[in-house]
Amino acid sequence: MTHILAIDQGTTSSRAIVFDGDMKIKATAQQEFTQHFPASGWVEHAPEDIWTTVVDTCRAALDKAGLSAAEIAGIGITNQRETTLLWDRTTAAPLHNAIVWQDRRTADRCAALREAGHEAMVQDKTGLLLDPYFSGTKLAWLLDNVEGARERADRGELAFGTVDTFLIWRLTGGAAHVTDATNAARTLLYNIREGQWDAEICGLLNIPMNLLPEVKDCAAEFGATEPGLFGAALPILGVAGDQQAATIGQACFAPGMLKSTYGTGCFALLNTGDTLVRSQNRMLGTIAYQFDGTPTYALEGSIFIAGAVVQWLRDGLKIIDAAPETQGLAETADPEQQLYLVPAFTGLGAPYWDADCRGAVFGLTRSSGPAEFARAALESVGYQTRDLWEAMRADWQGAGGDSILRVDGGMSASDWTMQFLADILGAPVHRPEILETTALGAAWLAGMKAGIYPDRNGFADTWALEREFVPGMDETGRARLYAGWKDAVARTLSR
Repeated sequence: MTHILAIDQGTTSSRAIVFDGDMKIKATAQQEFTQHFPASGWVEHAPEDIWTTVVDTCRAALDKAGLSAAEIAGIGITNQRETTLLWDRTTAAPLHNAIVWQDRRTADRCAALREAGHEAMVQDKTGLLLDPYFSGTKLAWLLDNVEGARERADRGELAFGTVDTFLIWRLTGGAAHVTDATNAARTLLYNIREGQWDAEICGLLNIPMNLLPEVKDCAAEFGATEPGLFGAALPILGVAGDQQAATIGQACFAPGMLKSTYGTGCFALLNTGDTLVRSQNRMLGTIAYQFDGTPTYALEGSIFIAGAVVQWLRDGLKIIDAAPETQGLAETADPEQQLYLVPAFTGLGAPYWDADCRGAVFGLTRSSGPAEFARAALESVGYQTRDLWEAMRADWQGAGGDSILRVDGGMSASDWTMQFLADILGAPVHRPEILETTALGAAWLAGMKAGIYPDRNGFADTWALEREFVPGMDETGRARLYAGWKDAVARTLSR
């Protein structure tokens, strides 16, 4: 039992990765699944798609690795956060599609709560802002809009969970209704100062607390899979939301360490140790990880659209066939043109938190073409990261300055994008040898709990640099480009 099976359930695909006893990848399997957009700003997933792709990829990864379940010491799970599910406790059947973290249908509800003066209380307890991004108002919407849901919830017949909780429920055959502290911290319902579900906020949203799962450390005993799924009962020993798992996988264990993950969205987390920073710049306070009942806090900035902008070039505009083509196009873009693409397809996240604005392109000319669009799309990720960087520096003296940004996720493989990121930040960008840091973080949690992987210090010593990107842009050019971005965003905001 010297291997770990990591489940990485993401926004557009599910992956399973088998790690060996040296934390090296032995086999990987991945399946994409359908995105559903029932109305403008609404995003849903079919829960059965999530479930079947997870089970299928786990079986495929084990098969590729040539391993039986008897050789797996445990399972680690990392997942898209905030995505909200509600299901029947008896049948495990979902009552509705999962409402995805990108979904903006509860924007009016959040605005009404803000106008009623509730945001300060919510932020103080949860570290979060009143935004449709988070699970709480999504769950309230399900209870209010799915026929019979509220009555059944009151009778104790239903269970709520983020994706990790839903998967654990299914994997254990309904034996475990649990989550970890990092996922709980993203629901808008969990008091991260006191480490418990908050009755006042649940009352404000009219959410019965019997819906809520038990909250555990990131490394804990979450239950065991039903033997029939993989050939034996496998213990689930590690769970963390995807961005916290990436923080762990990047070994950002010291206050002041900063990582940014570039997947469908982009998420930067700054370790603030035992200090929960109350942001004055609309950053989020959150739990980076929790061991032995003690949380380590972080400042987080969330960008809703990062890699998804490349998917839009492929699937929406159809100017590329595959994501790697964007780098070549960007390199050939006309240097005399400066397009700004503000990818507010589902609103803007930090530090703007504007749920109603939508995407826009500025600086178009008759000669603007695919190359210029590709460059603008990649640059938008750098500009948005700079927005987060500036806000974090203003919030906490340990941020910015001589900080190094550790990067991971699919877009971090693009040398062009990472060099622009270093240029626009004016700071070094470090890309590790293992880009699958989200899955690695989940695997380490499970392996550490199982006793086959090293402790935090030992794990941090294994982090290895693949490439450093050093700023090459002068301050004048950096300031000019960023000023143009800020102007483009100002013209895009809905208020």
